[in-house]
Amino acid sequence: MVARRESDCQGSPWKRELGMAITRPEELLDVLDLDLGLLGAARAAAQGFSILVPRGYAALMERSNPNDPLLRQVLPLAEELRDPPGFCTDPVAERTALRTPGLLQKYQGRALLLLTGACAIHCRYCFRRHFPYAEDSAQPDRAVSAVDRLADDPSISEVILSGGDPLMLDDTALAALVGKLEVIPHLRRLRVHTRLPIVLPSRVTRGLCHTLSSSRLQPIVVLHTNHARELGTASRNALEQLNQAGVSLLNQSVLLRGVNDSPHRLAELSETLFACNVMPYYLHLLDRVSGAAHFDLEEKAAIAIMDRLHTLLPGYLVPRLVREIAGASYKIPINGTAKQGDPAFTILNNVTLPNDC
Repeated sequence: MVARRESDCQGSPWKRELGMAITRPEELLDVLDLDLGLLGAARAAAQGFSILVPRGYAALMERSNPNDPLLRQVLPLAEELRDPPGFCTDPVAERTALRTPGLLQKYQGRALLLLTGACAIHCRYCFRRHFPYAEDSAQPDRAVSAVDRLADDPSISEVILSGGDPLMLDDTALAALVGKLEVIPHLRRLRVHTRLPIVLPSRVTRGLCHTLSSSRLQPIVVLHTNHARELGTASRNALEQLNQAGVSLLNQSVLLRGVNDSPHRLAELSETLFACNVMPYYLHLLDRVSGAAHFDLEEKAAIAIMDRLHTLLPGYLVPRLVREIAGASYKIPINGTAKQGDPAFTILNNVTLPNDC
């Protein structure tokens, strides 16, 4: 993803806050009173994928703790420079799903608009950290073509806004886009995949809430939250605004070694989300993107965690453990029970990996 320059981040409060985000490893280590012995590796890893951390998100981290679960998500480490087999730059073969620049369709009935490569935070496990946004995102000069393709396909009933992060568009640009989408008669739902209400809560503005609540399209915001401590006071207030606007809120997480690979941490996350009127949705196994191998867990360990999680929570608070497989027609549930002859078994055992894996 590409961070916006500070000169582009002036104006509204969220843009000013983003303009003051931490962009150098030494800043992050200094703010958190961490050992500067980590600096050399952090600088080396940041050469390939830059660091970007809003100061409000950094304030939720525990000082002097290099293993803080929020810090681990954003601190570049020497492990990112490893290149183990099975990890690649396009782990779910998204470029093969492009119908036109910026428009992906992997599944029946829904399509995804990649609106921007910009984000408010650079998560080190991001499965699109190598994605060629300059070529394949729906930047303003290409958005018309992508919307036209949606309009020409009556089989699509739901459009998903993604990125980067789609809420990096300002309220005016987002409202204009939604206006173009809602006149397409076969579209029924508008889904927004975003991390900004969690990492940059000031992005949830009256204008955003109005755009979502006043649209003909049914609005769904799918958040990305991995740990209960990410839900600070500001994020909870932002989620309440979205709730008051009548927006359905779901959450998807990624199962990450050293961050949330514990049934008790995941149970706390689900309970905290539900207290904010957010339903747990998916828990993704890591998409095996180059640079993120140190976050990976074996599938058996993930299943054991989920077995224990089921004993800690009512069923409606347990997210579905899934893996995304390139070319599959849906996200594959992982429950340890797939047998020969089952669709999931067939897909998992006949996977064609991208060429650089």
